[in-house]
Amino acid sequence: LPEGEEEAKALAPRLRGQSFAQVWVSPLQRARRTCELAGLGAQADVHPDLREWDYGDYEGITTKEIRQTVPAWSVWSHGCPGGEDAAAVTARCQRVIDQLLTIEGDVALFAHGHILRSLAGTWMEQGACGGKHLILGTGTYSVLGFERENRALKHWNAPCH
Repeated sequence: LPEGEEEAKALAPRLRGQSFAQVWVSPLQRARRTCELAGLGAQADVHPDLREWDYGDYEGITTKEIRQTVPAWSVWSHGCPGGEDAAAVTARCQRVIDQLLTIEGDVALFAHGHILRSLAGTWMEQGACGGKHLILGTGTYSVLGFERENRALKHWNAPCH
């Protein structure tokens, strides 16, 4: 999509000049393309745990359509038949965090809305469901870090355009 590509290109000036020990990207094409357009594709390593939430039987179906048969459905509370639930996503996010904490220096991540929100929720010790309280636009810039010894959101959903 042209708008999404423009948003991804707008990340490049924000990231230029920053030093990253590593760059990790989801195996899915749209995240890899965002990484390339942001200028970090050449140094990116694919990390399967950054793939989007597995929507299983609900892949390609909107929340509105799902709620016609499951009125109170939410990915955060109900999960997805044939796919992942919040506990599975939390475990995946914790694996990512455990790996990140072994790296000296900053790591840039390129992934997808639900998994990045889930990762932030898990970082904040709320599990994947903590992500339901976070809005995340496309082509935005977020930083997870520390305030002294406490995990913190240093930047969240910052526009680059």
